[in-house]
Amino acid sequence: MLAYTLRRIIMLVPILFGVSVLVFMMLHLTPGDPARLIAGPTATPDQVDEIRTMLGLNEPLYEQYYHYMNRLVHGDLGQSVITHDAVTSELAPRFIATAQLSGAAMVLAVIVGMTFGIISATRQYSLVDNILSVLALFGLSTPAYWLGLMLILLFSLHFGWFPAAGRGGLSHFVLPTITLSLFAMATVARMTRGSLLDVLNQDYVQAARAKGLSESFVLIRHALKNALIPVMTVVGLQVGQLLSGAVLTETVFSWPGIGRFLVDSIEARDFPIVQGGVLLTAVVFVVVNLIVDLLYGIVDPRIRYS
Repeated sequence: MLAYTLRRIIMLVPILFGVSVLVFMMLHLTPGDPARLIAGPTATPDQVDEIRTMLGLNEPLYEQYYHYMNRLVHGDLGQSVITHDAVTSELAPRFIATAQLSGAAMVLAVIVGMTFGIISATRQYSLVDNILSVLALFGLSTPAYWLGLMLILLFSLHFGWFPAAGRGGLSHFVLPTITLSLFAMATVARMTRGSLLDVLNQDYVQAARAKGLSESFVLIRHALKNALIPVMTVVGLQVGQLLSGAVLTETVFSWPGIGRFLVDSIEARDFPIVQGGVLLTAVVFVVVNLIVDLLYGIVDPRIRYS
């Protein structure tokens, strides 16, 4: 296990290096001049050129990337070309806001999704199963921005139960968490149902029932534990979905998170902010998937890492 963990950690280095190269090249090869945006429409060519020199934009791309990576290995993500503040100080509070929202959405998606999936699997083809399947289909096909607007219209403007926007107390989390978690919730529910149905038809589950064990004991001790591996894989992949879906959710609910901030930074051509935000997102995604891989061996002792 230790050797496998170390190998996976070492593998993160080329992955993140590749992400940094792709993001750097895409940002620098797209049309638009950040120096012109910073200087403003009334700036003279000499003023624009002075800003380009100050930002190092007159250097060849490979030199710009070298300087960027040299700062990165020392923990320096650079400075925003718009605010001149450190990228880490700009991203930290927004990343915390997104992490809180995404974490709450993931917890809700796992709890509700697995519960609905278990109920559907144990009552296959019943009315309850059909209703939950329709709800899961609704969750998979509903755009986040439309759902967010409908929730605001109903529960904020009509009933006045929850705030319509902003980040504050627990009441501010309710509507954006539901909006962000719906797709992941439906995905987890469908995967739990399918995986559990496969396990419930196995011979060892039938043998456990033949021994006279209670249905709840058979479900929890024998069936559910062996059905968790595909569900855990889906949950790990949903981290990326939540981080990308947070852009729309944060926009609808005016949530001060990293997704909305990165979109604004892309429009402003703030290269250091975008590079730092994408790298941070990539780190979170690969670390979460590493944790999921390591949990496989805990959930299923038959899995061994060599």
